[in-house]
Amino acid sequence: VQLQASGGGFVQAGGSLRLSCKARGLNFKIPAMEWYRQAPGMERELVARITSDGSTTYAESVKGRFTISRDYARRTVALQMDSLEPDDTGIYYCHTFYSREYWGQGTQVTVSS
Repeated sequence: VQLQASGGGFVQAGGSLRLSCKARGLNFKIPAMEWYRQAPGMERELVARITSDGSTTYAESVKGRFTISRDYARRTVALQMDSLEPDDTGIYYCHTFYSREYWGQGTQVTVSS
Protein backbone atom coordinates (compact mmCIF):
# COMPACT_ATOMS: atom_id res chain seq x y z
CA VAL A 1 0.00 0.00 0.00
CA GLN A 2 1.27 3.45 -0.91
CA LEU A 3 -0.15 6.89 -0.24
CA GLN A 4 1.44 9.66 -2.28
CA ALA A 5 0.60 13.23 -1.29
CA SER A 6 1.14 16.33 -3.39
CA GLY A 7 0.00 19.92 -3.75
CA GLY A 8 1.59 21.73 -0.83
CA GLY A 9 3.29 25.08 -1.20
CA PHE A 10 3.64 28.63 -0.01
CA VAL A 11 0.65 30.97 0.06
CA GLN A 12 -0.33 34.24 1.68
CA ALA A 13 -3.07 34.36 4.29
CA GLY A 14 -6.48 34.26 2.67
CA GLY A 15 -5.23 32.17 -0.22
CA SER A 16 -6.05 28.62 -1.27
CA LEU A 17 -4.26 25.34 -1.85
CA ARG A 18 -5.46 21.94 -2.94
CA LEU A 19 -3.77 18.80 -1.65
CA SER A 20 -4.13 15.43 -3.32
CA CYS A 21 -3.32 11.93 -2.11
CA LYS A 22 -3.18 8.99 -4.47
CA ALA A 23 -3.69 5.53 -3.03
CA ARG A 24 -2.14 2.40 -4.52
CA GLY A 25 -2.33 -1.20 -3.45
CA LEU A 26 -5.60 -1.21 -1.54
CA ASN A 27 -9.29 -1.54 -2.22
CA PHE A 28 -9.99 2.18 -2.30
CA LYS A 29 -13.69 1.67 -1.68
CA ILE A 30 -13.19 0.26 1.78
CA PRO A 31 -11.30 2.45 4.21
CA ALA A 32 -11.89 5.93 5.53
CA MET A 33 -9.28 8.38 4.30
CA GLU A 34 -7.90 11.17 6.43
CA TRP A 35 -5.70 14.24 6.34
CA TYR A 36 -3.54 15.06 9.34
CA ARG A 37 -1.18 17.94 9.86
CA GLN A 38 1.76 18.61 12.12
CA ALA A 39 2.88 22.13 12.94
CA PRO A 40 6.43 22.77 14.19
CA GLY A 41 6.75 21.65 17.79
CA MET A 42 3.20 20.32 17.88
CA GLU A 43 1.63 16.90 17.82
CA ARG A 44 0.08 15.56 14.65
CA GLU A 45 -3.63 16.37 14.53
CA LEU A 46 -6.57 15.14 12.49
CA VAL A 47 -7.78 17.78 10.03
CA ALA A 48 -10.45 16.01 7.99
CA ARG A 49 -11.87 12.54 7.42
CA ILE A 50 -14.05 11.00 4.74
CA THR A 51 -15.60 7.57 5.00
CA SER A 52 -16.34 5.10 2.24
CA ASP A 53 -19.93 6.37 2.04
CA GLY A 54 -18.81 9.98 1.76
CA SER A 55 -19.48 11.13 5.31
CA THR A 56 -17.07 13.86 6.38
CA THR A 57 -15.78 15.26 9.64
CA TYR A 58 -13.49 18.23 10.25
CA ALA A 59 -11.43 19.74 13.00
CA GLU A 60 -13.20 22.74 14.49
CA SER A 61 -10.38 25.01 13.38
CA VAL A 62 -10.91 24.25 9.69
CA LYS A 63 -14.70 23.90 9.46
CA GLY A 64 -16.13 26.07 6.71
CA ARG A 65 -12.70 26.58 5.13
CA PHE A 66 -11.49 23.09 4.18
CA THR A 67 -13.29 20.47 2.10
CA ILE A 68 -12.29 16.83 1.83
CA SER A 69 -13.40 14.72 -1.12
CA ARG A 70 -12.53 11.42 -2.77
CA ASP A 71 -12.48 10.34 -6.39
CA TYR A 72 -12.93 6.59 -6.71
CA ALA A 73 -12.02 6.50 -10.39
CA ARG A 74 -8.70 8.25 -9.75
CA ARG A 75 -8.18 6.62 -6.34
CA THR A 76 -7.43 9.98 -4.83
CA VAL A 77 -8.53 11.95 -1.81
CA ALA A 78 -8.28 15.72 -2.00
CA LEU A 79 -8.24 18.49 0.57
CA GLN A 80 -9.35 21.88 -0.73
CA MET A 81 -8.09 24.55 1.65
CA ASP A 82 -9.54 28.04 1.36
CA SER A 83 -9.15 31.17 3.48
CA LEU A 84 -5.83 29.85 4.72
CA GLU A 85 -4.41 31.25 7.94
CA PRO A 86 -0.85 31.25 9.30
CA ASP A 87 -1.93 28.65 11.90
CA ASP A 88 -2.62 26.24 9.03
CA THR A 89 1.13 26.02 8.41
CA GLY A 90 2.54 22.54 8.80
CA ILE A 91 3.25 19.26 7.11
CA TYR A 92 0.10 17.58 5.85
CA TYR A 93 -0.16 13.80 5.73
CA CYS A 94 -2.77 11.54 4.24
CA HIS A 95 -3.60 8.50 6.30
CA THR A 96 -5.71 5.37 6.25
CA PHE A 97 -6.16 2.21 8.23
CA TYR A 98 -6.28 -0.91 6.03
CA SER A 99 -5.34 -3.89 8.20
CA ARG A 100 -2.78 -1.51 9.63
CA GLU A 101 -1.95 2.18 9.50
CA TYR A 102 -0.54 3.77 6.38
CA TRP A 103 0.86 7.29 6.05
CA GLY A 104 1.77 9.32 3.03
CA GLN A 105 5.12 11.06 2.91
CA GLY A 106 3.78 14.48 3.88
CA THR A 107 3.58 17.73 1.97
CA GLN A 108 4.57 21.13 3.37
CA VAL A 109 2.03 23.94 3.57
CA THR A 110 3.28 27.38 4.56
CA VAL A 111 0.91 30.30 5.04
CA SER A 112 2.44 33.74 5.51
CA SER A 113 0.70 36.56 7.34
